[in-house]
Amino acid sequence: WRGGWSCRSLQVPQTHDDSLGEKENMDMGQQHPSLIKVQEIQKEILETKRLVLLFSGTKSDREYKQLESSLIKLLFELDAVDTDGKTAIQNGRKVAAKDVEDLLKELEQTATHPSRLKVEQIFGDAQQLVTNELSSAEGLITEEFADRIQEIIFQLTQVKTGGKISLRKARYRALTRICAVQDIIDNCIGRQALSLPLSSNTHPSVSKINSVLCEVSKGRWDVIGLLMSLNALDNCGHLSRVLTGLLMQLDAIDVSGHLEVRNYRKRVVHEINCLLGHLEMESEGESAGRYDLAQNQSIKRIEEIRQKTTQLKYQLLQLENASDLHFKPHAELQSLLSELDQVDIDKNPCIREARRRSVVDVQAVIAYFDLKETLEKRENMKEELTNEHPSQKAIWEVLRHLSEFQKQALSFDGVRTDKNYVILEEMLTKQLLALDAVETQGDDGAKIARKQAVKFAQNILNYLDMKTDEWEY
Repeated sequence: WRGGWSCRSLQVPQTHDDSLGEKENMDMGQQHPSLIKVQEIQKEILETKRLVLLFSGTKSDREYKQLESSLIKLLFELDAVDTDGKTAIQNGRKVAAKDVEDLLKELEQTATHPSRLKVEQIFGDAQQLVTNELSSAEGLITEEFADRIQEIIFQLTQVKTGGKISLRKARYRALTRICAVQDIIDNCIGRQALSLPLSSNTHPSVSKINSVLCEVSKGRWDVIGLLMSLNALDNCGHLSRVLTGLLMQLDAIDVSGHLEVRNYRKRVVHEINCLLGHLEMESEGESAGRYDLAQNQSIKRIEEIRQKTTQLKYQLLQLENASDLHFKPHAELQSLLSELDQVDIDKNPCIREARRRSVVDVQAVIAYFDLKETLEKRENMKEELTNEHPSQKAIWEVLRHLSEFQKQALSFDGVRTDKNYVILEEMLTKQLLALDAVETQGDDGAKIARKQAVKFAQNILNYLDMKTDEWEY
């Protein structure tokens, strides 16, 4: 539809077959009733086109059936127009019918696009996960549940949209709901880590706060169910009133003179407010600026920082020795991390992922420079390291190889099917096997060094995976 078909405003072609009287009537504005009807239908087509281009659902959605029905009705109306044998009306009807057919095709392509179906499948997996957790968790939120939600979010960020707005919208709407669930989970796990609720013996008011917290725990799962489309939307108003009532109960509890209890109440109030905020998710994703990020200022800022990172990386990779640098890369790279930390993600999961990837990119450059610098220092300390434990020497030899492989990973700019990618992945895996074969012989320093080296190798592999996963905003 972009650069392809479009609904054309109706033009009345003048042909030699038209009678002179008809031409004169056209000039005088006395149009044929059938032509006027076609023009009215054309206006309806233009309005329906806007709705079709905004549609981001599947064939099972009610909106799909309504749009399909409206378009078929327009075709029937056009078919019923009596052209009275006039070429102008025939051409106008033909043009309008073609536009309707193209809209039907566009509607179906959006609803059945592989990426749209992938979003639906991933969201369905998330719904099943929540359903299983609801039946087995007894109100508790587990670390395993949190990890699975994180995996699902990652899967959604990997869905390719090809820049198609309807697909971006579908992916974004799914992401906002699952990320809202993740936010609720993080709040709950944080509270559990603080050993809350408090004992009722702490203060007379604690039992009242604990009673409210029990209701909040029930409400938490209700909100999660609503976000995951497992509860009816008409429950939203009721749930909002219930949570607001709990806030009023907390406000009436006297916690004066006891800081710990006051902080406890404050945390419960914060959790309720977060749940109320997530109830507004139904309107999320309607603003194009939320999912069409080409002009988003945060994304532009992240891209600027990525360019700076690439320039610094290029300078570092060209140098044989870290000591040859005429500037302080650490300071500049840390400055880029600070800049990324200040980027406003506006609770947008796509912007958050873009920032995370940029942070990983900067950290990879820092890690490369740190290791290169350390290896050069060791090279200048050969005499002092003569009595170094054999296992530690073996580990540092692996790290020397890893430094070279990380340089290749930083400069790699291909895809996973490239021969260089396969070779690099194999070499990194060999280094992990080499580390696994190192006998530490009870040396604590060697154990720590081997563990750090393994993590370093895994980080390179993860970085290489990130560079080649073809992720898009």
